[in-house]
Amino acid sequence: MIRTGVEQVCRSSLESLCGRRLGLLANQASTDRHFTHSRDLLRRAYPGQLTGLFSPQHGFYSEKQDNMIESDHATDAETGLPVYSLYGETRRPSPAMFADIDVLLVDLIDVGTRVYTFIWTVVHCLETAAETGTRVVILDRPNPIGGHLMEGNLLRPDCASFVGRCAIPMRHGLTMGELALFCNHEMAIGADLEVVPVQGWQRQMFAPATGLPWVFPSPNMPAFATALVYPGQVLWEGTNISEGRGTTLPFELFGAPFVDHRAVQGALRPADLAGCCLRPLCFEPTSGKWAGQACGGFQMHVTDPDVFRPYRTSLALLQTLRHLYPEGFAYKAPPYEYEFERLPMDLLIGDRQVREGLENGVSVADLEGAWQADLETYKQRCQVLFLYD
Repeated sequence: MIRTGVEQVCRSSLESLCGRRLGLLANQASTDRHFTHSRDLLRRAYPGQLTGLFSPQHGFYSEKQDNMIESDHATDAETGLPVYSLYGETRRPSPAMFADIDVLLVDLIDVGTRVYTFIWTVVHCLETAAETGTRVVILDRPNPIGGHLMEGNLLRPDCASFVGRCAIPMRHGLTMGELALFCNHEMAIGADLEVVPVQGWQRQMFAPATGLPWVFPSPNMPAFATALVYPGQVLWEGTNISEGRGTTLPFELFGAPFVDHRAVQGALRPADLAGCCLRPLCFEPTSGKWAGQACGGFQMHVTDPDVFRPYRTSLALLQTLRHLYPEGFAYKAPPYEYEFERLPMDLLIGDRQVREGLENGVSVADLEGAWQADLETYKQRCQVLFLYD
């Protein structure tokens, strides 16, 4: 049986937590297999020790729908504990927020993609923890899109932002615990960091193979199918192409009023769609881009998760739509995730040269070849920190 980090520490007391004041960085998806929240599990296992809660983007209850929609600090109605928002007036915890805790526990679901902001909230916490002498314990969870596949160019320093602060690829192939260890080392943070591994998880497992229920970690990540396409489909956030927000299938659906299915399908190569199928359709978002307007587009169906390369596929689609619709296609203008000057697409891709290569007609295959050496170096640096075979 697979047991997550929080199930492990609540089944058998962790010595480093005994008698310590505990904080918990979590949201509504932080549950065990029986849907009991980590906050409640920890209160039972370590009575009287939980003294504060912290929430990432979208809020403790994941009620905030979109980017740059902030959450306020609050009081948890269930426990009376303070809830410190780390996506509000600040994205970095102040030393004062750590004044009443000795150990910060982190129980968040990551979806294996660099631009998913939860890991960068954890990195901010590591930096404050190093400053205050607070211990950080990651209660690890599986990477839902597997730990055996890594894909994409590495983030360049001039593209660093809240959707990427360390030189990792778009599909990083690590668990939250492994990624925290990697960032703590590569960024020379020096926090006192411990990871409680998942029992029984293997790198080649996708979410369905774990037997754990899918609990949506953020409002627009409703299903495993969403997470599987997200490392590529998130790129539409940097354009005027709808990424399916305002529909029941965010990131699986994409399109715009000016998109014609036949033209797009005719311009793509079979290699661009390995492991997936694009099903033509029309959809009408109820909010966000093109709200109330009929969009021509597709639903992306993954037919073979081991073969499918989401970043490659969506880069090819991005290049195709930009070429086919020079009058209709547009990049999103700033701001994006609190960056007010740089192009959002550069922050998402993480390398301006990749974006410029796409614009100049360089094939995605050639772009992949150019970044392959960096990706191999990243893989080698990661392997020394692997917690799972």
